[in-house]
Amino acid sequence: MQGRFSDRHGYRGTEQEIAVREEAPEGLRFAIPLIAQDAGMSPDTMRRVICGVLLVRADPSNWSDYPNIWDEVNGLIGDCPWFKVYDVAEAIHAALAARYSDGADLFQDRLNSYFRENGIGWQMTGGRIVYRGSEAFAEATREAAAVLAQTGRSAAANEVHEALADISRRPKPDITGAVQHSIAALECTARDVTGEPNLTLGRLVPRLALTPPLDTAVEKLWGYASERARHVREGQAVSSEEAELVVSVACAVCTFLSKRDRS
Repeated sequence: MQGRFSDRHGYRGTEQEIAVREEAPEGLRFAIPLIAQDAGMSPDTMRRVICGVLLVRADPSNWSDYPNIWDEVNGLIGDCPWFKVYDVAEAIHAALAARYSDGADLFQDRLNSYFRENGIGWQMTGGRIVYRGSEAFAEATREAAAVLAQTGRSAAANEVHEALADISRRPKPDITGAVQHSIAALECTARDVTGEPNLTLGRLVPRLALTPPLDTAVEKLWGYASERARHVREGQAVSSEEAELVVSVACAVCTFLSKRDRS
């Protein structure tokens, strides 16, 4: 399972610009069973998992793994609605994790590589398919959640996770919810580092000792979130790109404040 040249030497394909969200391309539908097979799952087990997700009966006339059950597996995943493909991926990971963690880890790692190399805007984290934004977005949210948890700011870390859950929601992402939760994470962090548990972020900014004009930038970020996400007006919908920016910046500031306070 670790014998591939690229695995041994740490090579990865070039990350492509995200072009796929609400879709499961044919290549992905074919790749998932192949990756599951590499992770140690038999076609018969795959079929049980997929039938459980799709709530369909397995073909009782198919007995042999190859080619019969293998062809059935590819037919089932090839014909199902796009969002069910991601449900199947999660279910396969769960089935692998129940048997041995190495197989589940390999499945997740190779699936994420496929996502990155084929411009698919999703990633698997802990067996769950979540929103994948730009590299800056992914790094900012990952580091913020880790640093906040390490410094005992569980409430703020949970707000980061909720922001990711909202922007990942399908069929319709909760864009305003993602913005609100990211600002809530920043507000929680600011309250903790200043020792002022009852003030709003707008009143906390002057107490954060941020070098100008960074203090103004954070204040403007809070103002944007208040105007666009808390008090939504007709014709002022937040785009997913804007939400990514707000979440990324809020997470980056959370990380900075936590690290500065710890040091």
